[in-house]
Amino acid sequence: MVVTRDYQVIFFDAAQTLFHINGSVAEIYLQYAVRHGFRQTPTSLESIKQAFSRAFKDASPPVFALTEPAALKQSERLWWFDIVHNVFYRVGMFEKFDDFFEEVFQVFEDPKSWKLYPETEPVLRQLKAQGLELGIISNFDSRLFPVLRGLGIEQYFDTVTISSLSQAAKPAPKIFHLALDKHAVDPEDAVHVGDSLKEDVEGAAKAGLMSVLIDRSEVEVAPGIHRIRSLDQLQPLLARL
Repeated sequence: MVVTRDYQVIFFDAAQTLFHINGSVAEIYLQYAVRHGFRQTPTSLESIKQAFSRAFKDASPPVFALTEPAALKQSERLWWFDIVHNVFYRVGMFEKFDDFFEEVFQVFEDPKSWKLYPETEPVLRQLKAQGLELGIISNFDSRLFPVLRGLGIEQYFDTVTISSLSQAAKPAPKIFHLALDKHAVDPEDAVHVGDSLKEDVEGAAKAGLMSVLIDRSEVEVAPGIHRIRSLDQLQPLLARL
């Protein structure tokens, strides 16, 4: 189906929109923590899940003033160190935590830790075949680039805009405007698709873009927004608008 509205650019969030973690963050943390001396209990997995959700929510936005690559990567690493340390401060610290963190931080840079949603690549291919420009706007850090390459979808995107390189993070309008500038288009000529009501839908709307929520589990309660359950519903939605 051909998109009838004259949108020029379709932006996507990355994790939980185009691809997802193999298993869960909590399962990976627990697996590697046990290897480094963490004492597992029957409630450890659920405790780590809840602690991570709280630590991630409480963290400051992943925005850094540094631009030199090595310094930026170190800032990203320290940002995540604080979050993961916060998690295990709540559920139980262990002696070899630093070694655990160094290993688990690399796990999330490994494309094997991630999996594309089944419809992702066919949809991207169809959109490109229609002549649309595609971009990513994500609060992921620079580990996103090897993940995109490893998953085989890097070639579909004309631009990738991430918070740690932009000195802005979703839902701030600035990161959306920076992405728009790369394509030299106005907000009304672009669509943003993502799984977060606050970061993706509300953020894009405040920046003037048409926003689409991908809600695979139908858990968000937000009437009056454009909602899809999978990416293959995107083109039919845009054709109706």
